[in-house]
Amino acid sequence: MLEVINPADGTLVRRYPEANLRDARDAVARAHRDQIVWQKTGFTVRRRCMQTAAAVLRRRSRELAQLMTLEMGKPVSDALAEIEKCALVCEYYAEGAEAMLAAEITLANTTRSYWVHRPLGVVLAVMPWNFPFWQVFRFAAPNLMAGNAGVLKHASNVPGCALAIEEVFREAGFPEHLFRAVLVGSDVVGMLLEDEHVRAVTVTGSVSAGRAVAERAGALLKKSVLELGGSDPYLVLKDADLDLAAEVCAKSRLINSGQSCIAAKRFIVVGEVYDDFLQRFVAHMAAARVGNPMDERTEVGPQARVDLRDDLHDQVVRSVGAGACVVLGGAVPDRNGAWYPPTVLIDVQPGMPAWEEELFGPVASVIRARDEEDTIRIANATMFGLGAAVFTQDLERGERIARDHLEAGSCFVNAFVRSDPRLPFGGIKESGYGRELSPLGIREFVNVKTVCVS
Repeated sequence: MLEVINPADGTLVRRYPEANLRDARDAVARAHRDQIVWQKTGFTVRRRCMQTAAAVLRRRSRELAQLMTLEMGKPVSDALAEIEKCALVCEYYAEGAEAMLAAEITLANTTRSYWVHRPLGVVLAVMPWNFPFWQVFRFAAPNLMAGNAGVLKHASNVPGCALAIEEVFREAGFPEHLFRAVLVGSDVVGMLLEDEHVRAVTVTGSVSAGRAVAERAGALLKKSVLELGGSDPYLVLKDADLDLAAEVCAKSRLINSGQSCIAAKRFIVVGEVYDDFLQRFVAHMAAARVGNPMDERTEVGPQARVDLRDDLHDQVVRSVGAGACVVLGGAVPDRNGAWYPPTVLIDVQPGMPAWEEELFGPVASVIRARDEEDTIRIANATMFGLGAAVFTQDLERGERIARDHLEAGSCFVNAFVRSDPRLPFGGIKESGYGRELSPLGIREFVNVKTVCVS
């Protein structure tokens, strides 16, 4: 049985029966059968179903948002915004998929030469708990519009969200088994990949999970897209608007109670403005409203699970033991649930967990740099490469640094890193490979087929 524990108070929410490998393979077989029919439909039918999915999400938004909050502790205001973002990605691909996948004609020594985009079949999705609806919909919307089917292996602490997403697509008029959620453990993923009907896999999660799935998919010659961890650096240059930088940096660090791959993790500040920035930043972190995640005024809720909270605190303790200093937070509250306060560390040095690892919670590392060149060096001295941002009032300089010098998949100037259905999203280095969203995302899992007629 899968047990869902409310991270706000530690109480049992519900138990779900766990599926076995035979159940999961049956779901794949049913998805395959529906996909064979679905791939023959035109974009008019697909568009209508996807637009209806957006409408279903909006109609059920409060119910679905509260389910997220109950299962993984997301502040309900954030959960409502997440449901709206899912509706937007459905509409984006409903309206644009046909043009994104249109045949492309070229000139060659034939009468007619072009390439088309055709669906692959069933795509397996291994998804995390931190954005339990958005992560799934940013995969599912383009793939269903491309003519593929989806089988979802969701995180074990959000089974209700997994089943609710399946219901949304069914209610929207998609074939009954075209999108299926299977409540199985991680040990089943490798065996599911061996199924002949599973043609590709997408993973959002930890580096270790990505490595394991990529290794198995590679051995089977099946394509994979990976969006893994991040330790996003935010550079604060000496000419930055410090009030803006401190506010935006704190907001980014606390998004989803700090549990986001693209949340700001390391704040690298030029020495001349370090003290002024730190004072402003700590004030914003301290002012964040921590409380009941069902209260729409709450900005920071609990962590998703107690074990994850304990892992985060261990990283803080080990960093402090190696010489870092806590200027805010850093202590586990004496209350039930998976709570951890907004925390700021300074004097962070190479070798410390707060420098080397991803801190997946509301903990910020503020690092002093000598100059602009040093901020870039420190920013890139990481195994991750998901997102980055730079704060400066010289927009040309900021754009140059973002475009040419920061090693990340998404780089922002004077704003926090975020995903947008219209823009490619993904990482480099150990943050993964492949892209989601935008026209690039819908083309990841299609057969680009060349056709030449003489």
